[in-house]
Amino acid sequence: MPAPASSRLAYIDWMRGLACLLMFQTHCYDSWLSPAARETRFFMYSQLLGTFPAPLFLFLAGISSALVVDRLRQKGIAANEVARRTMSRGLEIWGLGLAFRLQEYLIAFPWAPWTDLFRVDILNMLGLAMILMGAVARLAAGGKGTDPARARRLTLCAAIAVSLAIALLTPLLWTTWRPRFLAWPLQSYINGVHVFDQPQAWLFPIFPWVAFAFAGMATGFALFTDWARRQEAAALTLLAVAGVALVQGARWLEAQPFQFYAAHDFWHTSPNFFFIRVGLLLGMLWGSYAWCRWGLGTRFFSPVIQLGNTSLLVYWVHIEFVYGRFSILDKHAQSIRGASLGLLTITLAMLGLSLLRTWVLPRLKLSIVN
Repeated sequence: MPAPASSRLAYIDWMRGLACLLMFQTHCYDSWLSPAARETRFFMYSQLLGTFPAPLFLFLAGISSALVVDRLRQKGIAANEVARRTMSRGLEIWGLGLAFRLQEYLIAFPWAPWTDLFRVDILNMLGLAMILMGAVARLAAGGKGTDPARARRLTLCAAIAVSLAIALLTPLLWTTWRPRFLAWPLQSYINGVHVFDQPQAWLFPIFPWVAFAFAGMATGFALFTDWARRQEAAALTLLAVAGVALVQGARWLEAQPFQFYAAHDFWHTSPNFFFIRVGLLLGMLWGSYAWCRWGLGTRFFSPVIQLGNTSLLVYWVHIEFVYGRFSILDKHAQSIRGASLGLLTITLAMLGLSLLRTWVLPRLKLSIVN
């Protein structure tokens, strides 16, 4: 078995693995539960948990981008080269998102509409978020004379500003400021309109989703300050306290009798819902850190960290066996018990695939070479 994770950032992989588990349960119950089972409180809570995987993946992508940018800056690599590397990785992920859509279209042919090729999914937005974060990091870095510590502070402030701007503009770009002059494949990247007359909440446009990535980027640069590196537990605790303040502040704003926006949609476009979720993400970040440092998170083999190490792979593969033509259960026909057994099967299968990718195949290749 793989050795327990020893990295000081193992809690990031653990949190990414948690996102995978939440994603599995969301997709499995959504795809397999019968109409009657979908009317239960159980399904309601499952869907509530389903509001976390996408923000988690984007938030953690922001932290990872901050880590990469900061390390490259510490090595003295030029700002343009730092931007090129980070944006190239984002372009690769975006391209994988297009390839994933093509794969799904070909597997479902001839029943899938050709417009599915241009559907904005989470991989498309992860890649685009990384490209945008690389561009913002480059702009914040300034000229050649900017030292890494100053560049870190500037990038942290820029990430907060961009995250706020996206969150605050989202209600307008979904309603009164919709860019109708754009062709629908382009407009869909702004507000998820796709081929429909109205933006769709099940898609992943820039507004509001990229705001989570920039919130993660700001969090990452806050964690990589000199003080936070020396006082990691204290820094994460302060971030958790800030998260509580965000949640309570957003709840207070939501309870006020007036609303700033003419069209108020709390669950889809409201900045208050965004702030609440960011606050919860900061709390989850502290919980993941505590579990990995003081709990059992890294003392033995961790299946959660293992899934987190291969999150892209397990996302890509599980979709077809849950939603696609090769679904392991009949869709919209299962009881809660039946769908739960299917969820357990998918989880164990994806863990096995993850181990095959990171443990079996590298050792098999090594034995062949030797």
